[in-house]
Amino acid sequence: MHAITIPEPGGPEALIWAPVPDPVPGEGEVLVEVVAGAVNRADLLQRQGFYDPPPGSSPYPGLECSGRIAEIGPGVSGWAVGDEVCALLSGGGYAEKVAVPAGQLLPVPAGVDVRTAAALPEVVCTVWSNVFMVSQLRPGETLLVHGGASGIGTMAIQLAKAVGARVAVTAGSPEKLRFCGELGADFLIDYREQDFVEEMREVTAGAGADVILDIMGAKYLERNVRALATNGRLAIIGMQGGTKAELDIASLLRKRGAVTATSLRGRPASEKAAIVAAVREHVWPLIDSGRVRPVVDRELPMRDAAAGHRTLEESSHIGKVLLVTGE
Repeated sequence: MHAITIPEPGGPEALIWAPVPDPVPGEGEVLVEVVAGAVNRADLLQRQGFYDPPPGSSPYPGLECSGRIAEIGPGVSGWAVGDEVCALLSGGGYAEKVAVPAGQLLPVPAGVDVRTAAALPEVVCTVWSNVFMVSQLRPGETLLVHGGASGIGTMAIQLAKAVGARVAVTAGSPEKLRFCGELGADFLIDYREQDFVEEMREVTAGAGADVILDIMGAKYLERNVRALATNGRLAIIGMQGGTKAELDIASLLRKRGAVTATSLRGRPASEKAAIVAAVREHVWPLIDSGRVRPVVDRELPMRDAAAGHRTLEESSHIGKVLLVTGE
């Protein structure tokens, strides 16, 4: 088979489509013939040499994929060769085949083709685990999503609206904000021209956001705390704005606020399986019914993964960038 390899860290040109050995499914795993993978910012960090795969994981980038089961490993039940699936991965999605723990598989939802399903696992698991399982967003509360037009953002808007929450988003262009509004976002904030702290005070009559889903990290920490409502919850899932910042503990105490920071990739398989099971129970029916849908910006040949990385680095996309094997 072929996969995207990274012989040396570097820019997008460091991604090399090369022949590699076929993976073999171990105990509790299945082998998936990949139809498509998707580009995530964690892949860019891995390419640059800053985010190695967890021990025992595939060395190739790619945290999600879709395809068809080609082989069932020992100890697996409930799946069959030929099933169309999508999967949450610790790595290996930029390849023609990948071995996946059975607990990280999801069936391709009704009304979604197998290729487009690659846009779902990472964003749905990230949003559901952070916004709902950890931060406990409830109907009637207000969610602020930074990067509303990203893959994570477009999914967070839809899921929050589906459970009856109000949604505010930040984005950096009228086109992106318009798209967020079409998905259901109630409050649209252009971060280039508006202060999201002041905007949130205005649209919530001074209350602030009950939950904030943040991809920026250090750059937004102080303002995120100011934008929180009393008993608000800040979920940090990215560090595009750096890793180190000062936190005014007194401000957080006054609001009885909570700050959490999570990632999916390094979690034990049992935790990933629990998140995937919750997603299948709570989110898959929404996708099956058409209330929630994957948002795909573009599809590229997997061998041209470098173009996908450049797209994310330019932040010119809305939704997900897919890499298609061509089967």
